[in-house]
Amino acid sequence: MTPLQHVLPVAADHGEAMAAITKVVHSTPVWLRQTQTWIHTQVGCTPSNRIESHVVCESVINLEQFPVQNLHRFADAPTLERLYDRSLRRLGLRRHLGYLARVARQVGAGVIHSHFGDVGWADSSAAAAADTWHVVTFYGYDMSFLPRQRLWRDRFEELFGDVDLVLCEGPHMARCIADIGCPEHKIRVQHLGIRLERIPFHPRRWQPGEKLRVLISGIFTEKKGIPYALEALGHVQKQQDLEITIIGDAHDHPETQREKARIVHAIGKHGLGSSVRMLGFQHQEVLMHEAYAHHVFMSPSITAQNGATEGGAPVSIIEMAASGMIVVSSKHCDIPNVIMDRQTGFLADERDAPGLIRCLDEVISYPAQWERMVELGRRRIEIEFDARIQGSKLADVYCSTFE
Repeated sequence: MTPLQHVLPVAADHGEAMAAITKVVHSTPVWLRQTQTWIHTQVGCTPSNRIESHVVCESVINLEQFPVQNLHRFADAPTLERLYDRSLRRLGLRRHLGYLARVARQVGAGVIHSHFGDVGWADSSAAAAADTWHVVTFYGYDMSFLPRQRLWRDRFEELFGDVDLVLCEGPHMARCIADIGCPEHKIRVQHLGIRLERIPFHPRRWQPGEKLRVLISGIFTEKKGIPYALEALGHVQKQQDLEITIIGDAHDHPETQREKARIVHAIGKHGLGSSVRMLGFQHQEVLMHEAYAHHVFMSPSITAQNGATEGGAPVSIIEMAASGMIVVSSKHCDIPNVIMDRQTGFLADERDAPGLIRCLDEVISYPAQWERMVELGRRRIEIEFDARIQGSKLADVYCSTFE
């Protein structure tokens, strides 16, 4: 069967021309980590009159937060199938999840969409086995960290030869993916959208003499640059009363534990102990509740020593700008494609605490500019990062693979 035969015609109402439903199987090892909300948004915002979405995963967590139709979990497969599949992969006789190929064939999928480049490499043989087109989205570590290893450079060379389309968040990331060997004609920028209907626009207002409330959010990894934010805030606190809230924490991985220790050390070193609340990991609802209670969002991402980057831009920056919050960030990856420096927010260079101090000083010195800045920021998000608009564009991507 050719991939074109997976596009199923469906009757249209009121005598309109026949429409076509493309069946897409999204592949991710775990459905779904709290730090990957954007995958849920992509699946949920493709138009159902054009795309029938399925999800294949090996395990499920946080399903109450990320409900999805047509969820296929490897753990529900028959015991013998699971044992056989795991044995083949453990012995190196097959790299893809056989269950993925079986589900794709069973539902009549036309596209397998792999989330993250390393997942895409494993899935490329599944797409071949299921006779589907293959779309892979790169998000960050797969573009910046993994290619530092010869093994993954070779694997990505193989993937780029087989894959039909590679998606990424912005132009910076597109250039980086081309640099690691992907043919440019296979690369397409596909913004990660947010559900704007769930994020009311409430412009923050602040008057001199009030306490300035600053929010920081993210998993405790070096690339988030949180110690630089704390260094800048420690300096600013000498002239301005602050209330700082940090949402996020470390995982069990030693790297995140080391970063947590650096963050705690920075809080003490810069005299911020009485000003900081550390709330740990929180649901999205808590994050947004806290956002509306704060004036400024700081997210000064950096390139980590191991090469890890944001790849594109943190979705949290998009959400905070949409909510009407002042954003202070960095000229890192595709962040300047979201936040326009001195127009819709403030950007410093990477690892530049003095630059962040200058940004904060400007925020504090000119509160009258906040209203226009956040209005422009919201408008930019509406135009470029609305999940429904991006979902329609993603449907175009899926359908374009058949042209």
